[in-house]
Amino acid sequence: MMRSMYSAVAGLRVHQLRMDVIADNIANVNTPGFKRSRVTFQDVFYQTLRGGSAPPGDGARGGTNPRQVGLGAGIGSIDVIHTQGAAGSTGQPTDLMIQGEGFFVLTDGTNKYYTRAGAFAFDAEGNLVVPGSGLYVVDAGGTSPITVPTDASSFSIDTYGNVSYIQDGTLESGQAIGMAKFANPAGLVKVGENLYVYNPNANQTEPDPGAPGSEGRGTIIPSALEMSNVELAQEFSDMILTQRGFQANARVISTSDEMLQELANLKR
Repeated sequence: MMRSMYSAVAGLRVHQLRMDVIADNIANVNTPGFKRSRVTFQDVFYQTLRGGSAPPGDGARGGTNPRQVGLGAGIGSIDVIHTQGAAGSTGQPTDLMIQGEGFFVLTDGTNKYYTRAGAFAFDAEGNLVVPGSGLYVVDAGGTSPITVPTDASSFSIDTYGNVSYIQDGTLESGQAIGMAKFANPAGLVKVGENLYVYNPNANQTEPDPGAPGSEGRGTIIPSALEMSNVELAQEFSDMILTQRGFQANARVISTSDEMLQELANLKR
């Protein structure tokens, strides 16, 4: 079979994967805390028809370059772009947005999860949780869930994650919300439901939670959520380029097939 067919098939595969990533970005354009992904391509390997040579040194002739034929494209990387999303005011006091590079720390009692989506609520026992999954929001000590007594008349969360509430007419100071910071947040592993889990490429060791505003973790904007950082104009532009790349590779396959058909018809 012609080399061009193998190259074109490889091109179809990578463009299809890029379209899958673009579709996921667009699907999550309104998902709080979502971070868009980006696909990069790279050439794969080459068939060397003739190696290069250095000039012989006698001045009679110069050196020659190698002759190589490429065999298509492959995926270089699928990167998660952790740029700051826009703030969306909600008016809900349990909605929290991170202004900075930190992550909220969640737990199910055994495992730790990390998220940028701060759509939280209090459960029947006064624990601050993710309503959809029931995961606890961990305090700055990294051991206990954030809790407000169920008989408290009101509560508030300040910029540095300190929780305070009024109980029996007295203002009480509660825990501080825990946040973690990673040297390379793109190294975290997405597991769905706006959650990430630790991966050694994100940080040398799994970081301990700390108070917001310390060690570059960022601060908190109460009653707001961080919007997705997906830019539709960019995604639609990438979609057009991906579609054209897919069409061009499909045309290479059809043209190669026509050339093979001409070759098969030589016997007539």
